[in-house]
Amino acid sequence: MQAELQKDMADWFLSLKPVDPVEMIGLWKGTGFPSGHPLDGVLENLRWFGKRFHPDMRADALLFQWHPERLVAIDPRFVPLGLAIRLAPFGRTAFARGLFSHLQKAFRARGTTAALEIRTVGQTSSAAMVYDEQPIIDHFRLVNAETLAGMMCVRDDERRLFLKLTKIDA
Repeated sequence: MQAELQKDMADWFLSLKPVDPVEMIGLWKGTGFPSGHPLDGVLENLRWFGKRFHPDMRADALLFQWHPERLVAIDPRFVPLGLAIRLAPFGRTAFARGLFSHLQKAFRARGTTAALEIRTVGQTSSAAMVYDEQPIIDHFRLVNAETLAGMMCVRDDERRLFLKLTKIDA
């Protein structure tokens, strides 16, 4: 069932139009698409806000809501990816949310943590965000003028995490 859902989501994603990195500059609110990936719901539970793309083609890969008026960019190199995937059920708990809120200051990024590039996935070249210190590439496609679909690919893992980004500023 999960493999079928993953395939359906990947087929849908690959059917979307490409997006140019320049069109992505700005702040984007994120949410996950349930797709059978172990991390489904984890980021949202930890108060993930979304992503910010800068004019120099750099990005804040992981923005979290710290306070109602404050976003915090987290450095992904502090996240042990394999462990995070194995402990995903814990990541969806209230205890994990509280613990993460206390650790955000220590995990704060000191600058941008990823680069926007053009990458090919399927038969189409489109914008992608390549993490500096993790084996992750987030591929993006256009849903409409204000909405992007994202597909997170982790090296050596066939599973994909899908997300939606909605532009919230110009």
